[in-house]
Amino acid sequence: MFPQIITYLLTLINYQEQVIRTLLTLLIGKSMFEEPKETPVNKPYRKLQVDDLPIIEQPEKLDYKALLKEFQEAKGKPLKPVQRRKNSTPVPMSMNCPKCGAPSDYLYANNGGKGQYQCKVCECLFNAKSRYHKELILKCPHCSKSLEKIKERKDFNVFKCKNNECSYYKSKINGLSRKEKKQFKKDPQAFKVRYIYREFHIDFQPLSKDSPKKPKVDLSKIYVSSHTLGLILTYHVNYGLSARKTAALMKDVHGIAISHQTILNYEKSVAVTLKPYVDYYPYELSDQFCGDETYIRVNGRWHYLFFFFDAVKKIILSYPVSPNRDTVSAIQAIDEVLVKMKEIPENLTFVVDGNPIYLLAQHFFAQHDISFDIKQVIGLTNEDPVSEEFRPLKQIIERLNRTFKGNYRSTHGFGSEQGSVAFVTLFVAYFNFLRPHSSLEGKVPVVIPELEHIANMPARWTKLIDLSQQWILEQTA
Repeated sequence: MFPQIITYLLTLINYQEQVIRTLLTLLIGKSMFEEPKETPVNKPYRKLQVDDLPIIEQPEKLDYKALLKEFQEAKGKPLKPVQRRKNSTPVPMSMNCPKCGAPSDYLYANNGGKGQYQCKVCECLFNAKSRYHKELILKCPHCSKSLEKIKERKDFNVFKCKNNECSYYKSKINGLSRKEKKQFKKDPQAFKVRYIYREFHIDFQPLSKDSPKKPKVDLSKIYVSSHTLGLILTYHVNYGLSARKTAALMKDVHGIAISHQTILNYEKSVAVTLKPYVDYYPYELSDQFCGDETYIRVNGRWHYLFFFFDAVKKIILSYPVSPNRDTVSAIQAIDEVLVKMKEIPENLTFVVDGNPIYLLAQHFFAQHDISFDIKQVIGLTNEDPVSEEFRPLKQIIERLNRTFKGNYRSTHGFGSEQGSVAFVTLFVAYFNFLRPHSSLEGKVPVVIPELEHIANMPARWTKLIDLSQQWILEQTA
């Protein structure tokens, strides 16, 4: 009797499970028990309009001591401090002229104690919020009025032009339809009608090189020979085989027993060795650069790989991996390109997609006196002259993304950010120094004389590692 009850209960549970599966399928339109697809969900970036750069003025700074000396030479007598009457408004002893630095002895209380002062040395009018206290003055490029700071964010401050006579403001208002104008009166925050500028204060210093880091694993003391290491890298990186398949191939074909985890450990150590060599090699570059992001999976979550590419020389110049598709990541990606330039050209241009983070990055670099142009190729069809002219460069970076995906697909994602960076670094080293390119007549993008006459790929990998180790020793000596 007892076995029959158990059989009945198991049958009932199976029946209930089938009912639950059917109901869930009807409710959500697909079975929740299906395996998740490997293609990432399309995450469109937030629509953000980035205006032109503002007019940036630097207040004139003078030296009151030099001005006093000039006065004495011109007049033949020194300029006397201010003679104050008993009932005159006092000037704080700690106050100095913000324009020339003159002490309080040379300052007038100019409007009867209402907060305005005048310097007797340089004749500057100022108050506690004087423009001369500011390092830079930001002005609207459309009406030349000073911008007002309206918000403070984590990485930037937001400035707005509040001049109602600004041509930018008027054109935006006049461009609204009747329906939009009614909505604007009810909810003006829903429309962008004012000129806005974002001043970044990110803790990031452009064009600063990192010191080379020595790998934790000494490649000269690993248990396999250099030829075996070269074979592992050839299978794993060149041919895009997973670590498990590479381990199986080494066992089945070459008779070398090695675990997939050991292969991943070798990958990380070689990547740390090669990264400074890849990043700071003296590349000969063209004047055509393009950039784009692609998805990779890290710790079960989608991350973004930012590629910047010399479209003529076929050299990958930038490849940071970031959990966010934001302005900071775009700044880092562009900076990695600028570091590799011997001199930043005046007509430097980057071709990217319609993501506004690249325009914001352009503003950040402009704050550091680094100027370049951004050309945005928007959408899949040529709806504007810029997209029509520069789409071929955008298609080149898309082909690079597809090439990377072919090598990345076998990994099924990475368990850590360190692992993702290691894999991408090895791919870039292979692409730049070892992979022949059809558009370069079968030559590699970067020709290194020491590698040119080596017969096979494993030996080229080991020689490239050797060159990188020598470079690190030279830089840290």
